[in-house]
Amino acid sequence: MRIRPLVADTSIAVALTTVAVLLGQESARQGWPELDVRGYALVALANVPAVFRSRAPLAVLLLVHAAWAVYVTAGYWPVVNTFAPMLAVYTVTALRPARVSVPCGVLMSAVWIYAGVVSEGASMPSVIGQAIGFPLVIWRFGYVARRSAELARQLKREQDERARREVAEERGRIARELHDVVAHHMSVISVQAGLAKFVFTSDPATAHAALSTISGTSGEALEELRRMLRVLRAQEEGDGAPDAPMPGLARLGEMVERVRSGGVDVDLRVEGTPRQLAPGVELCAYRVVQEALTNVLKHAPGAGAAVGLRYEQHHVTVCVTNDGAGVIPDRVRTGSGHGLIGMRERAKLYGGTISIGPLSEGGFAVRLTLPTSAQAASQGDDAT
Repeated sequence: MRIRPLVADTSIAVALTTVAVLLGQESARQGWPELDVRGYALVALANVPAVFRSRAPLAVLLLVHAAWAVYVTAGYWPVVNTFAPMLAVYTVTALRPARVSVPCGVLMSAVWIYAGVVSEGASMPSVIGQAIGFPLVIWRFGYVARRSAELARQLKREQDERARREVAEERGRIARELHDVVAHHMSVISVQAGLAKFVFTSDPATAHAALSTISGTSGEALEELRRMLRVLRAQEEGDGAPDAPMPGLARLGEMVERVRSGGVDVDLRVEGTPRQLAPGVELCAYRVVQEALTNVLKHAPGAGAAVGLRYEQHHVTVCVTNDGAGVIPDRVRTGSGHGLIGMRERAKLYGGTISIGPLSEGGFAVRLTLPTSAQAASQGDDAT
């Protein structure tokens, strides 16, 4: 249980004063003058200031040592008031830099030696040894305490910075998810709405099919948004992951059919033996294909597209190409769009590589390779 500094320092000051008074009552048995009113006043002046040691450590140290020096000069037993100066030196060392604390330790040694000089029968070799040893040990303890506090503060700053970075990364991930969900589904809805409006009177069946696609696409978009909200609530409340699974490569066929219904001729080709991959890897590949097809819908509505999925031993590769027909030049981005940035960030997050750019024979291609094992991920390059 944490104690307030003022309460703790007051308790320490009371303890020091009590110990000094009890020692002072033994002065006569040790061959020193008994404490009188002046002696008790000097004892209080040397120990009570410890109440303010945390607030004004240097001032308390100077006052305590001055009272101790006066006490020794008056002929009283020096040992009575040695504990408060020790505590003062420790406090200054723990709270102030070495250029301040080292002279304070020297001051304690000087008063200690002075006490030995003015005391009759004192063994000076012993006094000098104590004057060097005690301040040195106390200073070392204070220095270790100060370094420990500095390291703790540095660790706290690093933890706070790491937490801020994690929050920023999580916000970026959520922003990419929202971009992928909204951009893809809204593009399909926009294309289908335009088609339905165009053939509403001339071809009711086609208009009805377009409206059905709009209904299904909007429902799927809402479901994905609800899933994301459940994820966020679960993270805030600590209730675990939501029941609904994240979209993966098994749902590429649904995506292709949806885009195909928007007027884009899309061909899906799967090579290798399909297998279950890590959820994050599957989601990354799914979102990259989704963004690539969304760009075809927005920027090349008349183009034919092909989606290739190939399972390899340690990697999975997805490739989305279009033949460039129907491209709207004003809408084509050169690589600075949020969707393209999101693709690169996703690939980098999972240790994969991605290439985005025009083809020599015309058209555009997005090729993503993701490692499916930890060993392959460690050998992967960053996104290019």
